[in-house]
Amino acid sequence: MFAFTRKTRVGTAAAALALAVTLVATGCSGGSAGGDAGGDGGGDGGNLAITFLPKNLGNPYFETSNKGGEEAITEFGGTFEQVGPSEATPTSQVQYIQTAAQQGVGGLVISANDPSAICDALDEARSAGVKVVTFDSDTDAECRDLFINQATAEGIAKAQVDLISEQIGDSGQVAILSAAANATNQNAWIELMKSDLAANHPNIELVDVVYGDDDDQTSFDRTAALLQTYPNLKGIVSPTTVGIAAAGRYLSTSEFKGKVALTGLGTPNQLREYVQDGTITSFALWNPADLGYLSAYATKALIDGTITGKEGDSFEAGKLGTFEVGADATVLLGDPFVFTKENIGDFDF
Repeated sequence: MFAFTRKTRVGTAAAALALAVTLVATGCSGGSAGGDAGGDGGGDGGNLAITFLPKNLGNPYFETSNKGGEEAITEFGGTFEQVGPSEATPTSQVQYIQTAAQQGVGGLVISANDPSAICDALDEARSAGVKVVTFDSDTDAECRDLFINQATAEGIAKAQVDLISEQIGDSGQVAILSAAANATNQNAWIELMKSDLAANHPNIELVDVVYGDDDDQTSFDRTAALLQTYPNLKGIVSPTTVGIAAAGRYLSTSEFKGKVALTGLGTPNQLREYVQDGTITSFALWNPADLGYLSAYATKALIDGTITGKEGDSFEAGKLGTFEVGADATVLLGDPFVFTKENIGDFDF
């Protein structure tokens, strides 16, 4: 189950500069590393050993968000570590949480595969003094100290419904290709998409919701099955970066290219060829590197004691500026961005 562990200790200006150059070259979000963004290593000597635990390794979305986290930790002189399972199953993250707590890390940044299945392990880690920050996909609120939300669930759902509605002329059959059936964020978005479709798009029929388990081949096969099962299908919404890329790969070489619309959440580098060849007209996402970057700074603020997670707390997040903690110990990154053929060349992540 263990895939790999990567640890980086950043303690010199030369190391920080070298890593910053690497991150720019590989397409992380822009901006200068270092500067005035907390380069004193936390000021009060807090334990700035921070572990990132995504849903699974080998996922391009999380590779990008983890690089953003590493960039931030470079800036404030902490220790970055990335661990994770090879498959995104409900309990696959438990052993990594336990190991991080045993190692005495100061903070754990995790995207949850299940809202409650990992809560016992997180409670044990918090009892051992580990600050727990969820990002991308939340746990039950009582299981963590802070949640870094990429955008509001309502905003994400509406963006995807608006895109598919526009692409199919606000009429016809559509299906949703999701990630794992237990994924907190996916399920929240899907329920809101269903509500939006029912209330505002009466001529669009949602015929099915299928799950690709954030696995490329499974998502590819689910796409093929949808198109065979529903010959009148006009569009697919995939709110997962693995799913939309796999669906794009299938559609791009099939008879359905240009006939069945595809949208959802993906990264520009994954979907560029499908946008350029006309398989995908438009899709949405936030910058996952910024999400990881903000998560790292929020974890630092908890470790330093700058914030406790109380509503109204505020903290500095390097190049991203000042953020405030909202209700339910949640911090919002911002609104999703729509990528099209006209602007996709401006992004590299």
